[in-house]
Amino acid sequence: MLLVLIVGWLGWLSLFTERYRDAWDRIAVGIGFTIRTTALAFVISLALGLLLALGRISRNVVLRNVARTYIEFIRGVPILPLIFFLALVVVPDVAGWLGFDNRSISTEWRGVIALAIIYGAYIAEVFRGGVQSVPRGQTEAGLSLGLSRRATLRRVIFPQAMRAVIPPLGNDFIAILKDSSLLSVLAVGEVTLRARQYAAGSFRFRESYVVLVFIYVSLVLVLSFALGRIERRLRGGEQPQEAHH
Repeated sequence: MLLVLIVGWLGWLSLFTERYRDAWDRIAVGIGFTIRTTALAFVISLALGLLLALGRISRNVVLRNVARTYIEFIRGVPILPLIFFLALVVVPDVAGWLGFDNRSISTEWRGVIALAIIYGAYIAEVFRGGVQSVPRGQTEAGLSLGLSRRATLRRVIFPQAMRAVIPPLGNDFIAILKDSSLLSVLAVGEVTLRARQYAAGSFRFRESYVVLVFIYVSLVLVLSFALGRIERRLRGGEQPQEAHH
């Protein structure tokens, strides 16, 4: 209840108070940019995380070690230095090796790629944990039916693992949304950069950052509500099985 009152107060200031409304008009145009950047980074990190997870559980020693090294390296470095390193060093270098003009890669895409590479490591562990949460007997049952190891993973293990990984994947989506604010250091035009620019030009720091906080907390609450509904549905689907056991 207290949180609702706080958000309502911030919203009233942002939308119905003249000085705050001016800040809102200047900052809110970046909401679409923030959501797009978050969605793109999340989709790419899902694909990357799945590949890394498959590497982590692979019988191939080389693939396992490469995936493990990647994950531990990414998780061992703070996000902000990684964003600088990936967006300003790795992306231009790789683009050059591939024959592209790195100047043609926008700051938005550099930021998206950086976030995707970073969160791919975290999502890989989510997928790995989900796969390993499925009882080993399910794999043995699939193999006993004549399925290959790959087919067993795809048809038996993954469908069951998805029930376990969807909630933490939702949390990672929210985390990417919040960490997209760090892309303001690359001059990516999301809401944090617009708030900083408005504050620097008008010296209305209170108005700028009240509006910014309202935008982020509103987006996070909406996503958290949606995630909560998904989790309740998943728990509801599990109830008959739990009652049976």
